Amino acid sequence: MTAVLDTPATDGLEGVLAEIAARRTEFGRQRFVPKDVIANLKRAGLYRAATPRRFGGDALPPAEFLRKIERISAVDPSSGWVASFGSALIYFAALPLDTQAELYKDGPDLAFAGGLFPVQRAEFDGEKYRVSGRWRFASGSKGADILGVGIAGGEEANGKPRTALLRPDQARIEDNWDVIGLHGTGSHDIVVDGVDVPAEWTFIRGGEPTVDEPLYRYPAIAYAAQVLAVVNLGAGRAALDYAIEIGAGRSGVTGAPKLADRAYYRIDVAKAEAALRSAAAFFYDITEETYATVAAGDPATDKQKALLRLAGTHAAKAGAAAAQTAYSLSGTAAIYDDNPLQGYLRDASVVTQHAFLGDGIYDGAGAVLMGQQPGIPAFL
Repeated sequence: MTAVLDTPATDGLEGVLAEIAARRTEFGRQRFVPKDVIANLKRAGLYRAATPRRFGGDALPPAEFLRKIERISAVDPSSGWVASFGSALIYFAALPLDTQAELYKDGPDLAFAGGLFPVQRAEFDGEKYRVSGRWRFASGSKGADILGVGIAGGEEANGKPRTALLRPDQARIEDNWDVIGLHGTGSHDIVVDGVDVPAEWTFIRGGEPTVDEPLYRYPAIAYAAQVLAVVNLGAGRAALDYAIEIGAGRSGVTGAPKLADRAYYRIDVAKAEAALRSAAAFFYDITEETYATVAAGDPATDKQKALLRLAGTHAAKAGAAAAQTAYSLSGTAAIYDDNPLQGYLRDASVVTQHAFLGDGIYDGAGAVLMGQQPGIPAFL
């Protein structure tokens, strides 16, 4: 099901970053990242980053992948968000090995997009599920090689949803992504009308992996939150860098001293810099610690899982705060639609609205740190 790469190559991540910088306005206007850019992201390794090594993939340590997404997001958060779903193949490790072999038979580069919620009931006859319904927020769906939709998991799922895999021609994408930010993610609805999906082409999200490699022992739900949170580390970084560059060179329209000569500007930029770097350090530190644990053959602890969730939410909010600071400091220049800070501010504000990154995560993490149950489904 892997798409054939027949478009002109853009060499490596640097080349893709340059292309994204040149075309990000196009992505926002049409409200999706097109397939030729997805093809170049594949060439840069983003869509084999979570493919098992046994099937020709890279199975990258999470921190290595997350840093790539942060770099892309600093250029265009929508592109970073779409590329982040290269990590979603970690879920596929719960599929039967024969199904995985079929998925990757044409190569390890696979673009997946899914709409998990609202979870729909699907009739099961013992061999296949009859799937119908509508699912929201299928980011990257117009460039995907394979789609997934959420169905009731069954008794063996322990409350976790099941995902049914579909070919793009088995579903309809309803173009209804009309929001304040992350325009280019193409997070449209998926509509399915009576498709039979064999049981072996479904998996429990976060279910027990059939592939024994370190990446698939890393906490899958926490990773799913991290790849979204890191988009805001990139957005916040870009917004602050812009504020620093502009502050060093621009005077106000009233003839007042340039921004860098004003104490309040320097102080607030420095505070935002410290907060963003501190959030990033926590984020990557717990990521590397947890991966070292699972790579050594030990399971991640509940505390590590809670800290991963906490670090993700904190990073998302720190990035948004950095973008807000850069916007506020920049005065009237920042209110124009062609000012880059407009995009970073709107995009960062959308990231923090994701259910994986809400304030409830602080409560769940705090509960675990104090030896209590988090009270949030699939938190650990």
